[in-house]
Amino acid sequence: MVNNIDIESIVKSVIANMNNVGEQKSNDGSYGIFENMEDAINASIKTQKKVKVLPLEFREKIIANIRKKTIENAEIMAKLGVEETGMGRVGDKILKHKLVAEKTPGTEDIKTIAWSGDRGLTLVEKGPFGVIGAITPSTNSSETVICNTIGMLSGGNTVVFNPHPGAIGVSNFAVELVNKASVEVGGPNNIATSVVKPTLESADVMFKHKSIGLLVATGGPGVVTAVLSSGKRAIGAGAGNPPVVVDETADIKKAAYHIFNGATFDNNLPCIAEKEVVVVEEVADELIYYMEEAGSYKIEGNQIDDLIKTVLIDKNGKLVLNRKFVGKDASYILDAIGIKVDDNIKCIIFEADENHPLVVEELMMPILGIVRVEDVDKAIDLAVELEHGNRHSAHMHSKNVDNLTKFGQKIDTAIFVKNAPSYAAIGFGGEGYCTFTIASRTGEGLTSASSFTKNRRCVMAESLCIR
Repeated sequence: MVNNIDIESIVKSVIANMNNVGEQKSNDGSYGIFENMEDAINASIKTQKKVKVLPLEFREKIIANIRKKTIENAEIMAKLGVEETGMGRVGDKILKHKLVAEKTPGTEDIKTIAWSGDRGLTLVEKGPFGVIGAITPSTNSSETVICNTIGMLSGGNTVVFNPHPGAIGVSNFAVELVNKASVEVGGPNNIATSVVKPTLESADVMFKHKSIGLLVATGGPGVVTAVLSSGKRAIGAGAGNPPVVVDETADIKKAAYHIFNGATFDNNLPCIAEKEVVVVEEVADELIYYMEEAGSYKIEGNQIDDLIKTVLIDKNGKLVLNRKFVGKDASYILDAIGIKVDDNIKCIIFEADENHPLVVEELMMPILGIVRVEDVDKAIDLAVELEHGNRHSAHMHSKNVDNLTKFGQKIDTAIFVKNAPSYAAIGFGGEGYCTFTIASRTGEGLTSASSFTKNRRCVMAESLCIR
C-alpha cells in the first residue's frame, strides 16, 4: 500500500522531471516515453504487429491489469494532475480514475455480426486501424490516456499520444502505467507511446505520418478542427456549453442539488457538466433557495461585473477565458473579487439574461448563470440557442414526459441527462459505460472499443449453412 508520504514524493519527482524536460538529452522509451515523435510512432508500429495477433482473451488480461494499476495509482494521478495543471479537485479526480478503470468497455465491446442463409455465411468482424494518433486535454488528461488505451487496445490497435503541454507529467505517468501493466502480465511494451515534450510540431508529425490511419482528438475546437483537416479518418471530441432546463413540474430541491453536484464535480472541468441554467419563472426562486442551501454563493450587481472582468479577458475585442481561473475552487474565484467564503461554498450563482457573457461562454469553472423564462417552451428554445449547436450535452429536470421528449428532440445532443447530475451520463450514478472521449462533432457520441475499429466483411458463398 502506498502511503501519503510516498505519494507526495512521487508527485514531486514527476513534477521535477517535467520541469527539467528541456535539459533531458535522451529517453530510451523504456515504458513508452520517447524523445521525439518519429521514435514513438516507430515503436508503436512494431508493437501493433504483436497486438494485432493477440487473442482477445490475452488483450483482456492486459486490460484487467491496467484497471488494477489505475485504481492503485488513482490518488497519485489525481494529486499530480491538480498540482501540474492547477485545475480541479483531488477527491473528484480520484473518483474519475476509479470510474474509468471500472466502467470503460474492453474486448466485450468487440462484437461479430453474422448472417446465415441459403446462400452461405457472411460475417462482419471488427478489425484494428493499426496505429492510432491521439490528442489529449489538460482537463481530463490521465483519465483520457487510460480510457483511450483500454478501448484502442481492445480493438487490436496501439496508440501514440501527443498530450496537452500543460499536462505532460500526469499524461506520461499514465502512459508508463499502461505499459507496465502490459509487461507485468507478459504482454508487449509500447502499447501506448508518447513524447517527452509534446508540441504543435510533434502533433503535426503525427497528423502526417503515413502509418497512422486514425486520429482521435479530445479537446477544444482548435485541435478538433486540426484533426478533421488532416485528410485522415478522424474522431473529434470537442467542446460544449451544456444547458440545464428546469420546468415547473420538477422536484425542485432534488433538481437544485443535482445541478449543484454536477456543476461542481472537479470544479466544472468535465465537458458534460452543467454550464448554465434556464428555469421557468414559477419555480426560479425555489431553485435558487435550494442551490444556496446546497453550497452555492449568489452574487449580484457590481459583483457580477467584477466576476466578468476577472474570469474573462478582452482579447482584440473578444472576451476569452482567463485560464488562471479555469477549474479553480469557487472560494478562490470569489476571493479574487474581494469576497471571502469558506471551502463549504463550491459554486457561484447569479441571475442574468440570455445574452450575458458568463452564460454564453463555456467557462469550465464552478460558475452558473441562471436565466428566468416565462414557460417551458421558451426555456427549451433558449437552451437550444445557448448550446451553440455543439450537439454535445444537455440536461433537464422535469416530471413531464412530453416536455422531456420535446427538449431531447430539439437539442439533439450526444448526451441528454434527465433528472440527474450531469456525470450520470458517464456511468457515475447512472447506467452505462464510461468514456472521456465524447465525439459529438463527428457523430460517434460516447466512444468505446468498437469506435476504434473498422468493419471487415467475410463471405462464404454456398457453404457453412448447416440448417
